Formats: sequence, structure tokens, C-alpha cells
Amino acid sequence: MSGSGKGMVVRSERANEKVELKVSADVGSWLPRRSSHAADWRREDLLAAKGATTVSVVIPARDEEETVGDIVRTIRRDLVEAIPLVDEVLVVDSRSQDDTARVAAEAGATVVAQDSVLPMLPGMAGKGEALWKGLAATKGDLVVFVDGDLYDFTSDYVTGLLGPLLTDESVAYVKGFYHRPLVGAGGTDADGGGRVTELVARPLLNMYWPELAGFVQPLAGEYAGRREVLERIPFVVNYGVEVGHLIDILEAHGLDALAQVDLGKRTHRHQSTQALGRMSGQIMQTMFDRLARYGRLVSAQPPATLLAQFRRGESGHGVEREMVLTDVSCQQRPPLAELLAEVREIA
Repeated sequence: MSGSGKGMVVRSERANEKVELKVSADVGSWLPRRSSHAADWRREDLLAAKGATTVSVVIPARDEEETVGDIVRTIRRDLVEAIPLVDEVLVVDSRSQDDTARVAAEAGATVVAQDSVLPMLPGMAGKGEALWKGLAATKGDLVVFVDGDLYDFTSDYVTGLLGPLLTDESVAYVKGFYHRPLVGAGGTDADGGGRVTELVARPLLNMYWPELAGFVQPLAGEYAGRREVLERIPFVVNYGVEVGHLIDILEAHGLDALAQVDLGKRTHRHQSTQALGRMSGQIMQTMFDRLARYGRLVSAQPPATLLAQFRRGESGHGVEREMVLTDVSCQQRPPLAELLAEVREIA
């Protein structure tokens, strides 16, 4: 899938035989109309389209001292100094134990500690919490979110995500997608990344929100949206945040308000299998929450929120298994606009 979405082929594989398959009319027409490539969007054209619109880039980072500095420097060099497309670069330090904050500040970012934003609220842990705090700490009309652990980052990530938003007022939210190589002992699988997407998120979305079946990577950490839209949806505080965004914006604004952009290749640090299990649990809890919220599935009993996993341990009897329990419940922050309105009333 590349370019403006032309030439996309949808196939069904049955009994080792490829046959043509027609998807729903909505998804079939949405794919070519709302899919593009980062190379389609020249920064000079976007600057001309920008006008008085302001742009913030938010980078959530937890122990990312190896990568966050290069990401910040690239954005500042290409999109702040060479051409004034980005107005604000913010790194949200999500309780790092390394020098993430110092490295990001020296590279030229504004750095805020996650718990210092809206300090009157009790602190919560998770990626979604950092994103929500980043939204609260910035002012841009358009907000671009970029993960802090990317190794091959280019400024095309930002311009690609901004392209549809700056050139089409009907687009509310843009999702990135890319090739995600998985490097292991047996070599490199060019598209082996995104295991939680393929094993958990995509099957469930196809079952319950088939309108979102056209998204190549629904859990991608690179995306952008209009502030007026982002401030009116809740943010799940953990790894369910991205799929929650897609579902909530689809329900509020319809499929045509969503777009996706091919950003090329994404190289980042891979999670362990057990970490992926915890992420999967969080994402499933988010989707069950949305199924209930939007009346798409009625359950006699809500899903349990404790995930039991086993890890190796040593004892006098040799290797044993130790049970570890993790709470994967769908905790979430309310729409920011509602909270800020309450704060203003109190003040």
C-alpha cells in the first residue's frame, strides 16, 4: 500500500488459493480516498497551507535517552529552523529513570514531567497518561504524537501526518503506518513487527468495528489530530489509548474523518512476549469497554481485570514458575475539554 491508495488489492485466502474479495462499500471507497504516502506532502506546500494554524509535536518518553535526542534535533532542524512548520516540540518525561529529560532538553525540546501537568489530579501510570498530559501542556491547533523510541526517525513522519489535516478540513485524525521489521536470532522478518496488532487488535476490530478494517496499523504510535477533536474524547491511560482513539472518533465523527499515511519504515526496541501479553490485555479491556459504551455487545458479566502470567524462578528444587498478577483494567482520563471547563468554574 503506498502513494494515494491507488492499486490497493484486497484478497481472501481460502484453501491456499487467492480469490478476490469485496469489502464493505465504506471501507472500499475510504481506502484510496483517505490513504496517502508521506512523500505526497512537500513541506513547502504544507507551510503555505498552514496559514495561522499552530502545530505542536508531543513525544512521550520513558527511559529513551538513546533515541529521544535525535528525534527532537531532527524536528527542530527540519521543521522549526529550516522551515517554520512546527511551533512547539514537547517531550513528556514519563517517570524515566535515565537521562531522558536532560537529553531532550539539550536537543531543544520543552520538557515536562508527566506528574507536573495538572498536578491537582492524582497521578496515573501509562503511555496514554503521558499523551493526555502532553495534550494538556501544549497549545497547537494540530497535535502530532510521535513515540520516543524510534531509531530511523525522519521529519517526514511529521509532515506526512500533517498533510491531510492541513489540506482538508474534513479530516480530524491521521494515523501513520509503516513496515515494521522484527529482528531476531534467526534473522530479520521485514514485516514481523506489530504482533499485538495482528493477533489481538485486528481480529477484534474486524469483528466489532469492520469500518476500521482498512487501517494498516491501528495501534501505531505516530498520529495527529485536531485539538478540538482530541480534547473531546477520553484517553485510556495505558496501551489501549490508540485503539480507543480510533473507535471514539469513528463513533463521533464517522469514518471519513479518519485518514492514514504510509511513513515508510519504523525501527524501534521490541518488547518481550510477556510485555506484549500485558499490552494485549490492556487493549482487549479497552475494546470491551467501548463495546459496552456504544451498545455493540451486551455482556452478562464484565471481564476480569487481573492478568495472570508466569515467569521462571529459582529455588532449592530447581526451576519453578512464579505467578505474576497485573491489573490491565481500562482506566482513563476524561475528555480534556470537560475537565478544563470544571477547573475554570471552580476558579
